[in-house]
Amino acid sequence: MKIFRSESLVDYRTYTFNYAIYCRQDEAIETDEIYRSGFLPYSNSLTLTQPHHYLARSLRVVLNQFKPTSENRRIDKKIAELQPEITVWQKSGFDNNETFQKFCLDYAAVRFNGAMPPKRFEYIYNWPYLSHIFEFKDVQQNILGYVFAVMTENILHYWFSFYDLQHNRLGLGKWMMYKTIAWAKENGLKEVYLGTCYGTKAMYKMRDFKGLEYYDGNTWNPDMKKLKQKCKTDDNFVADDFKQSL
Repeated sequence: MKIFRSESLVDYRTYTFNYAIYCRQDEAIETDEIYRSGFLPYSNSLTLTQPHHYLARSLRVVLNQFKPTSENRRIDKKIAELQPEITVWQKSGFDNNETFQKFCLDYAAVRFNGAMPPKRFEYIYNWPYLSHIFEFKDVQQNILGYVFAVMTENILHYWFSFYDLQHNRLGLGKWMMYKTIAWAKENGLKEVYLGTCYGTKAMYKMRDFKGLEYYDGNTWNPDMKKLKQKCKTDDNFVADDFKQSL
């Protein structure tokens, strides 16, 4: 594992001279440490031959503090009409066929605004440490959705999800995240990583789940009130926290 910095944004008005922080992963055994250090997989370049991660405001669920909320139970009750089934596949045993790819790419075309064309999808699917695919079906065996997960004995990263948008009214996406977290707790894992938490659109994550912490650049912080305030002001950045505290 190698951590390195790359020069980034410059703002002389506030004397802010940023360096983006990255981590190159060399071995699978490093996965837990990388996530627990606040890094997330970088998949925006198809030319990297080794897995790289970026440091960010990451969000995780500490599973010994997790329990269903009233919102989780409400969504679970709505989804029950589909009589859903969950299968957790090791990627090595999953059928990466054209139907599966079309399902995911059709979803991505609508929800990711062109940010996941077929080549990027293929790159992400072939990511060396993407280990499991969660498959969700209804009682008639129609596909409801998929979740791409990086998983070890201790942690799970809920990386990308793809689901049937006709079930948006039922809250299918939120339900899939909840059920994946619940599965991780039932199977003895310690943390579930939910990606970044920036802007108001990410605030549903902190509303829906118990046991949350965010990486503040130095440590994992359980203060959700502070995180909520950060998300509300992300689009109007003035200066870093240190300068604002002076």
